[in-house]
Amino acid sequence: MKILITSDLYYPTINGVATFSRNLAKGLADRGHEVVVIAPSQRGKKHDEVDGNYLIKRTTAVPFPFYQNLKVSLSPNREVKRIIEDFNPDVIHIQLMLTLGAATMRYGNKFGIPIVSTNHAMPENLIDNLKLLAPFSRPISYMLQAYGTRFHSKADFVTLPTQAAIDMYSAYEKMTIPMKAISNGIDLQRFQPGSPAIDLYRKFDLDPDRPIVSYVGRIDGEKHLSVLVRAFDIVRREVPEAQLLLVGDGVDVANLKVLINELELTEAVRFTGRVSDEDITELHRVGTVFCMPSPAELQSIATLEAMSSGQPVVAVDAGALKELCQDGRNGYLC
Repeated sequence: MKILITSDLYYPTINGVATFSRNLAKGLADRGHEVVVIAPSQRGKKHDEVDGNYLIKRTTAVPFPFYQNLKVSLSPNREVKRIIEDFNPDVIHIQLMLTLGAATMRYGNKFGIPIVSTNHAMPENLIDNLKLLAPFSRPISYMLQAYGTRFHSKADFVTLPTQAAIDMYSAYEKMTIPMKAISNGIDLQRFQPGSPAIDLYRKFDLDPDRPIVSYVGRIDGEKHLSVLVRAFDIVRREVPEAQLLLVGDGVDVANLKVLINELELTEAVRFTGRVSDEDITELHRVGTVFCMPSPAELQSIATLEAMSSGQPVVAVDAGALKELCQDGRNGYLC
């Protein structure tokens, strides 16, 4: 089968949508399907890129000022139309309803190609990163949900990663096309319990004999990591030897470092910055406990990876996290 995947967020951008989309492309190609991915160019200009056993068609893109390492294709209609015409896919899978997703939906419909549309985002993913929008959060949230309903109604089938995600989107009740909760999933062979090499502790300046509170993901406002830092400050009063490991990068790093300095936690907190896939696998094994403070998760791939790696989870009782974390069994909700 010829499968076209379109994602406005894609590797090497680091977030759940990009991770899932790449895993999906690789997995389908491994099963013998011919896969092409449409994604924004990291260089700016359009080009083709081979990633293992499938092809990425990179479209012309510019930097997006409010997200680190994120590129956006502003007017991709002509490029997307040409890609669809040349590839002539049997089915299309759209990951986001941004510019590339919208262009793919338009021409997929025009050419009569079956379309699966997946929703990975919540309005809070945008609003919490753009502070100027905070006073208008309610009308913006309503408009985004209404747009989502119109967008997904043009597909033949809609998926969201959890039942909690479906329940949160009351606007989708107006849709008449089939819709189902299908997990993003992770590579269970890659994320397994185990003992990381001692060199890993040295590499990231961690003490293997002290408990480690870990977080893996983007360091952005929507993740509410200031809540985690303040909670860690309380933990340190009871467990003064505890360490906090923040794996990832993002636009909120400077603000967090100011807060950490104010709380006199600098000695106990480690920022890794952007790390390799191999290091992420190992870093999921060093934590005594994994914490996810974000209230705007439709699934949270990082939390799934932590659980698969054998870490207990402490997560905020919001969004889809309460579907993953069974309070008192594999972690705690708060």
